[in-house]
Amino acid sequence: MKIKAALIEKQGDPFQITELELNDPKQGEVLVKVTACGVCHTDDVARNQIIPVPLPAVFGHEGCGVIEKIGPGVTEFAPGDRVGFSFGSCGVCEACRTGKPYGCKENRRLNFSGVQYDNTKRLLKDDTFVSSFFGQGAFATHAVVHVNNLIPVADDIDLKMVAPMGCGIQTGAGAVLNFLRPGPDSSIIITGCGPVGLSAVMAAKIAGCTKIIACDVVQSRLDLAIELGATDAINSKMIPDVPTVVKDMTDGMGTHYAIDCTGIGAIVRQSLNCTRPLGTCVVLGATQELTIHVEEELMGLGKTLAGVVEGCSNPKIFIPQLLDYYRKGMFPFDKLIQYYDFEDINQAFADTKEGKVLKAVLCMD
Repeated sequence: MKIKAALIEKQGDPFQITELELNDPKQGEVLVKVTACGVCHTDDVARNQIIPVPLPAVFGHEGCGVIEKIGPGVTEFAPGDRVGFSFGSCGVCEACRTGKPYGCKENRRLNFSGVQYDNTKRLLKDDTFVSSFFGQGAFATHAVVHVNNLIPVADDIDLKMVAPMGCGIQTGAGAVLNFLRPGPDSSIIITGCGPVGLSAVMAAKIAGCTKIIACDVVQSRLDLAIELGATDAINSKMIPDVPTVVKDMTDGMGTHYAIDCTGIGAIVRQSLNCTRPLGTCVVLGATQELTIHVEEELMGLGKTLAGVVEGCSNPKIFIPQLLDYYRKGMFPFDKLIQYYDFEDINQAFADTKEGKVLKAVLCMD
């Protein structure tokens, strides 16, 4: 069938909305009419080949929509079902079988190689096959998606609001609720208050942390962090020595936990040094290089420095949990979202990069 999709043919190109051919779903796949898709930093770094993805490609990995057609072997979904998309996993490796699809041995192939579950592609431009990011390629009017990527969405939830949950929001919230699992009366600093960091702030409040410190260089983001549950805010543009300030806030000890969402090596080091002895620092940003003094800053203090993928989330379980928190007024992630028409995709990316919006979501309908 003919569809419209935002195509990238060369590294760093702007998105071009183009007519492509989308083949029918195969074994274990469904055809979805895309309702909306979140704009994520991961799409941008892959478009620029910092994360190499075979081009030409259709990016977009935080999609949602309504199923129009099912492929062979699909029994758990039917046409008309409302679904959200998340990352791909094989479903059969040790990690998947133990409920940890974020550690799937096929993670890189299924999400970054541009192919579907069966190692083939569904999109074509003329006679050239086109890659689909995360097995979705959801910057499009339609997408073929494997059932392993799909999350059912109840009718009482605005479907387009679900789009950004498939990656960034579950990553921030899951780092707290699934990985750190802080006890009541614990302390945490969250650095980088974009959608991932602010999702972590909301999750820390749900978890019962009594000291939630938000750290960023943009005051409006810090103000929103306070509204969403942070107890304290540090504008690191104004404060050069953040670890000292954090220790002053925590009786000279530092926080029990730190989450870094910046992807900047020096700031990851700062986050680690904000934690107390035996503390844990989690890295969520795609950090390239990091230099630390291991004995003085990590091993000698019994600290843990951990990388967390997709919030250690099983999306089919965790995203419905987050939506239930939303229903109860405990996880108001809708405050992060600004909607754009699909045709304005390049503006949405520009506004995101310039910090004008927290979470841009493209609407295809």
